[in-house]
Amino acid sequence: MLDALKAILGDPERVVTGSEIEEKFLTDTLGRLKGEADALVFPLTTEEVANVMKFAYAHDIPVTPRGAGTNLVGSTVPQKRGIILDVSKMNRILEVDEETFTAVVEPGVVLQDFQAHVESMGLFYPPDPGEKTATIGGNIATNAGGMRAVKYGVTRDYVRGLEVVLADGTVITSGSKNVKDASGLQLRQLFVGSEGTLCVITKCILRLVPKPESSLSVLVPYPSLESGVKSVHAIIKANAGPTAIEFIERSVVELGERYTGVIFPCPEAKAYILLTFDGVKEQVLQNIDRVRAVARNTGALDFITLTDPAQAADIWKVRGCFVKAVEAVSEQEPVDLVVPINQTAEYIAYVHQVEEETGMHMIAFGHAGDGNVHLCIIRGDRDEETWNRELSHVMHTLYKKAHELGGLTSGEHGVGIAKQPYFFRNADPALLNAMRLVKTALDPKHLLNDHISYLK
Repeated sequence: MLDALKAILGDPERVVTGSEIEEKFLTDTLGRLKGEADALVFPLTTEEVANVMKFAYAHDIPVTPRGAGTNLVGSTVPQKRGIILDVSKMNRILEVDEETFTAVVEPGVVLQDFQAHVESMGLFYPPDPGEKTATIGGNIATNAGGMRAVKYGVTRDYVRGLEVVLADGTVITSGSKNVKDASGLQLRQLFVGSEGTLCVITKCILRLVPKPESSLSVLVPYPSLESGVKSVHAIIKANAGPTAIEFIERSVVELGERYTGVIFPCPEAKAYILLTFDGVKEQVLQNIDRVRAVARNTGALDFITLTDPAQAADIWKVRGCFVKAVEAVSEQEPVDLVVPINQTAEYIAYVHQVEEETGMHMIAFGHAGDGNVHLCIIRGDRDEETWNRELSHVMHTLYKKAHELGGLTSGEHGVGIAKQPYFFRNADPALLNAMRLVKTALDPKHLLNDHISYLK
């Protein structure tokens, strides 16, 4: 295998084998799920990806696609050895077409780099997941959402076209720079969110929009998380068009404060709603005034407009570090699920009920405008056996309630390995079977990320 892969890539430095593979390539960002692989390769071109896949297909070798490795559910963990296909070196911005408001990039382009590049040209790429060092290819593979989804939508809404390599090495392009497309099946939308199970993404045609003229954030403290979350419906109904609506418990803010050194205003609050507004400056200010009135009527303790850019950056810095802040004090299990937006308050109330009944400490935050709830379930001083037993019970309980409320297993992280038991328990068998039929049609030998076993 080693000689063949070196011949395909033409550069022995881009092929690593066996014990020489660094551990970080065998896991995800949490580092708790670990796999094994026979080879790690770093292609630079679509042709190299296609030739690696042709070789793997001919010899029945499993392949695990990988980008920056920031995944949280084990999708990048090789479970059947084989080849790790790392596209992080395919990191060129090939074109920014200001005439069609599109860009063409390779999958290894880092999100924050791409956003900074297009914003310097007066353009804007709205998808905004918490991990800014993730790659565009990884964002597409998980249909990343993030904080701006309430106004702008998710990654799927900005994918105009994809060039991909299928399991047998075939290269296809689905979609284009065109705004409309009724020309057959929209396969690119099938590839978005497929977690590397159907193809390897090698080129992305992305939709851009004009950069907003102005952006301003607001922090609204509340006496309870329930009162804060309940206010979100009124905020949305006010038609003020917020870009982001985040809810944060005071307990998680305190962890973020200790981790960053940043201090939140109004420390007596039990929860905060953090909002951003963007667009034409006058309209932004009018929309903030609308929400100020809503906050007054929904029991807010204060209404803090973050006019100082440094203060706003600090507040958002705290919001962006929560998982790392929790990890700094205890092992935790991140939960990413979604419920209908009118059920968010009820679900959070249920979380606190489970916390009281089980003694398992949980902190909550998330995207209040789209019902995406993030929880950190804290291990504390539990030994391994107790932690695994109690965590399993709590996780099944939480996911069961989410599905009873009309929710889903994942809003933006994906299923991967870690969330399979909860996905299986609540998924329609007919739907699973349809997914497997699609998987088998595009990957007959089940070589691409087949450890995501609901597609077996």
